[in-house]
Amino acid sequence: MAAKKLNIKDKYRLLTRDLDWEYSYQDRQAAFPYEEFEGIKITDWSKWEDPFRLTMDAYWKYQAEKEKKLYAIFDAFAQNNGHLNVSDPRYVNAIKLFLSAVTPLEYQAYQGFAHTGRQFGGVGARIACQMQSIDELRHVQTQIHAMSHFNKFFDGFQDFSHMHDRVWYLSVPKSFFNDARAAGPFEFMIAIGFSFEYVLTNLLFVPFMSGAAHNGDMATVTFGFSAQSDEARHMTLGLEIIKFLLEQHEDNVPIVQKWIDKWFWRGARLLSVVSMMMDYMLPNKVMSWKEAWEVYFEEAGGALFKDLARYGIRMPKYADVIEKEKEHLSHQTWWTFYTHGQATGFHTWIPSDEELDWLSEKYPETFDKYYRPRWELAKEMEAKGERFYTKALPQLCTICQVPMLFTDMDNPTQTVYRSSQYEGERYHFCSDGCKDIFDDEPEKYVQSWLPVHQIFQGNCGGPDLTGVLGEFYKMNLGADNLDMKGSPDEQRWNQWKGKA
Repeated sequence: MAAKKLNIKDKYRLLTRDLDWEYSYQDRQAAFPYEEFEGIKITDWSKWEDPFRLTMDAYWKYQAEKEKKLYAIFDAFAQNNGHLNVSDPRYVNAIKLFLSAVTPLEYQAYQGFAHTGRQFGGVGARIACQMQSIDELRHVQTQIHAMSHFNKFFDGFQDFSHMHDRVWYLSVPKSFFNDARAAGPFEFMIAIGFSFEYVLTNLLFVPFMSGAAHNGDMATVTFGFSAQSDEARHMTLGLEIIKFLLEQHEDNVPIVQKWIDKWFWRGARLLSVVSMMMDYMLPNKVMSWKEAWEVYFEEAGGALFKDLARYGIRMPKYADVIEKEKEHLSHQTWWTFYTHGQATGFHTWIPSDEELDWLSEKYPETFDKYYRPRWELAKEMEAKGERFYTKALPQLCTICQVPMLFTDMDNPTQTVYRSSQYEGERYHFCSDGCKDIFDDEPEKYVQSWLPVHQIFQGNCGGPDLTGVLGEFYKMNLGADNLDMKGSPDEQRWNQWKGKA
């Protein structure tokens, strides 16, 4: 008699629940030592549901099909000199920033989900973490392959993982994941699985990848949409995680709400880099940061939190502040990079007149009033040969590690400073949101590795900034950094295009 063919539900059950075992000779608490210390109460792990019911054999089949198509396009892009078809050489700087800031985070996610899955007593959760861990490793590899073609023709792509570990502004994304991975397994799942993957990831992948397509970079956009089907699965799992925790025990609700508040705020600060990529670094623009925030958080996120209200979950704390900051975030961030352009691993520039008009149209309440005058002054100074770079090192927030650049939303001309004292030392923050995070766990954040502090302490080479940038960061000074105008990248582009 032929064996009965199993349906997906039966195969998933056999490959998850039936792979678990009884702890006959080992104490269960000793096997999963991190499951209880965060205070989360799990009464029945069998209630964990993976809506996709993905089995390993199906997973390999789907991913292999995607890889075939993806690498065929990478090959075609390289063979047809795809770098000559991008809209403008300035665009490539957005890819440099993506590679050094975002790609290493995929590797951190791979390690984080592999570690976290091991800590869960429920086999369904362990399988879900295993799948996502493999996805994240695939994303690291495909992103590097997608962008490797540009490395042959433009400066600044070398040593991106080394730069991620050391460069001052890259400590913002790095510290975000370090913080999540230093937390317990349930907080990691809320931080990365829910707050980052479900609430905020669309703001990174959808509008930015559309921007890559709009600027002629078919390799990057193909990677983006190949990863998007994985991201959609991660988002669904992120939502399942939070509902599972909330349904297991009512005591979990305040713990989960605190983590949502913390990781929403940290995620919003992390995305300040994405805001300037969209508004300033994409020559052909798809939508403004403000529009993206309204579509992907205020509309989609608003509906999500209405749904979670039945569990007692409210909107993240300080969501109202972030809503006001959407008018200012990209302008304040790009201005900081422009004025510190001698210490960045990519080129910066003054927006063209057409781009300034676009920003005025997209931000009618704020851009002309607060930010356009700065750029007009920068243009005048550049025309006189007085392009300036700020010599001083910026003070960093102890939590998000972003320079103190954000202003009070009730007075956008006033920079926000907050501070707390702990064991006789004073610590500084860019916002009430970051101060709250420190005050809740000061013993964790007093250990923050702040790049500027490390430079002043002599731990990053030197003795001057040139030594830090060249020897410790491994930047090719004069080629990777400074203004786009007159850079080797621009000179090569002009030769390729036959421009004077």
